[in-house]
Amino acid sequence: MHSKPALGGNDTRLQMSDASDIIPPVMRILTLTNLYPPFYVGGYELRCAAITEALRQRGHEVRVLTSNHGLDSKQPPANQPHVRRDLRIHGYYGHPWLGLSQLQHLETHNNQTLRDAIAEFQPDVVHVWSMNGLSKSLCLTLQQLAVPTVYDVSDHWILRSLKADVWLDWWNRSTGSVSSKAQRTLWSLLGRREKLQPIAPTNPVSDIRFPRLYFTSARLRELTAEQGYDVNHGSVIHCPVDTDHFSGAPVTREPRNWLWVGRLAEDKGIHTALRALALLKDRFQGELRIYGKGDADYVAKLKQYAEDHALPVTWHSATPDQMPDVYRAHDALLFTSEWEEPFALTPLEAMSCGLPVIGTMTGGSRELFRHGENALTYEAGDADQLAERIQLLQRDTELRRTITENGHLEVRERFAMKPIVDQVEDFLSA
Repeated sequence: MHSKPALGGNDTRLQMSDASDIIPPVMRILTLTNLYPPFYVGGYELRCAAITEALRQRGHEVRVLTSNHGLDSKQPPANQPHVRRDLRIHGYYGHPWLGLSQLQHLETHNNQTLRDAIAEFQPDVVHVWSMNGLSKSLCLTLQQLAVPTVYDVSDHWILRSLKADVWLDWWNRSTGSVSSKAQRTLWSLLGRREKLQPIAPTNPVSDIRFPRLYFTSARLRELTAEQGYDVNHGSVIHCPVDTDHFSGAPVTREPRNWLWVGRLAEDKGIHTALRALALLKDRFQGELRIYGKGDADYVAKLKQYAEDHALPVTWHSATPDQMPDVYRAHDALLFTSEWEEPFALTPLEAMSCGLPVIGTMTGGSRELFRHGENALTYEAGDADQLAERIQLLQRDTELRRTITENGHLEVRERFAMKPIVDQVEDFLSA
């Protein structure tokens, strides 16, 4: 039988008396998320779907409640009878920002939709994923209903988006126009706010509690706590990588075909990679192939810099399905991110495909990389140090073999889908 899990530190697995004999109980899980594939914008949604579908395959009864984003009609995509796409997005992904009257209708609709889904499905637990663009008042409704709730926090939606929620902010702000203050006062005196509480809660953000949650990195937990949220009790369950899809033998040859993958933006550090190549001049062996898209003006500046310095750089794009072959066609990855990545998937995918990685230690990456053991690391934004690391990887055969083989083995053992789903399943069943 499961013993009670510790809620603090990095404890993400339940302690079990004899894990080999334990089968977690079948659960009724309601997944609540803003987007769900095939409609998605990034890794958060793909990870949500991968883990949700894995839990279904393990025999759990899972329903998904998500938004209607991406639908061209009222009919959901085929082969997803367990997915209900009835929530509405506000102000994100091309959806408009609404005035107060329209916003009230949206808030009422979203909260009633959640209540209906819970009443119909009677879940054992609600598994909350990204809330970007969704009504944060849904968190308050979950508290009102006292339904067991687990939050998966894989980006900055709590630390950045929660206080910016338009509905909750309007009702609780101390500043603003005289007319909005007067309207709030009048509605409160007339009892309108009291009537809204059970159907579209208006509590301040400080009333939202996260009694049970896990983060994709300890760094993301730390950043969220620094914003004043009571989340230090949260556990850490890192992102998984599909090691069957992203597979390959360790690449220990001298690197010639170098790879950079990501969004072409300043916070991703691509300019630092180009500056490092400019510093190396003739000492850089091979070619850097850049896979990604970005703002047209910024991309034009990058290409002009590469042209002005005669850098051995080419520019490419690929679909998610093509990426395993892209990794396998290269010898090493440069991961140059300069922002607080919650826990990046790109280096996991590359290492699972057998590539050595040179990367920064920003955000959750410090929980993956160990310099000289499973990767080479450098100070974010330091082109000189990155250039030195590139030369080191080129010339040191034994070091290259060590970090490549260690990184490949570690990712496939620690970050494969099965051990991560095990952790999530245990966390939910508790």
